[in-house]
Amino acid sequence: MDVFQALQQRRSVRAFLPQAPSSTVVREIVERAACAASGGNLQPWRVVALTGEPLAQVLQAANESNPEEYANSMAYPPNLWEPYRSRRFANGEALYRTLNIPREDKAGRLQQLAKNAQFFGAPVGIFICIDERMGEPQWMDVGIYMQSLMLQATEQGLATCAQGFWRKYTEVLRQPLGLPQPYTIACGIALGYADPDAPINTLVAGRAPFDEWATMRGF
Repeated sequence: MDVFQALQQRRSVRAFLPQAPSSTVVREIVERAACAASGGNLQPWRVVALTGEPLAQVLQAANESNPEEYANSMAYPPNLWEPYRSRRFANGEALYRTLNIPREDKAGRLQQLAKNAQFFGAPVGIFICIDERMGEPQWMDVGIYMQSLMLQATEQGLATCAQGFWRKYTEVLRQPLGLPQPYTIACGIALGYADPDAPINTLVAGRAPFDEWATMRGF
């Protein structure tokens, strides 16, 4: 598999088989991703990978808390504008169509949303963290690290789902994760083998056409 094939095949998977990848494979994915580009070679990421009982304890702590008390970040800017608002809306509607959950079924949609707090059943949960004193360039470095990790997982036949959802749980999970101040959760990544029979995993998000977001000059 080449890099472009991995880019094409990677997608956000939201239903996993119970089988966990080996510790060797998980370590390779996490460690090799550190080859990602990093301004000034700061390598601003801190990573905690969990499975088994340690993961169960973290999920229990999250589900017994009130995340609204700890929310310190938003997934999207307020009053999202075009074309981003339409892209987000279309993606959400496509996701719920795979589950036959209509827009008026608010309980069904909330039930699906709650699966975020279970890493969608993935046997491995990875928390990507950053010192909150870092600036926007270092957050971009963390994003490059995450992409490197997910592409390697794809190469290994594994599935992932990056979840900004976990940012609001930093204080809840600081102790269970052994996360010192002033680190904060940047993102969670669900990792495992995709359930091939889960309808939600048929969702493949589209991409805007090249001319909508790119310009080339002088070629």
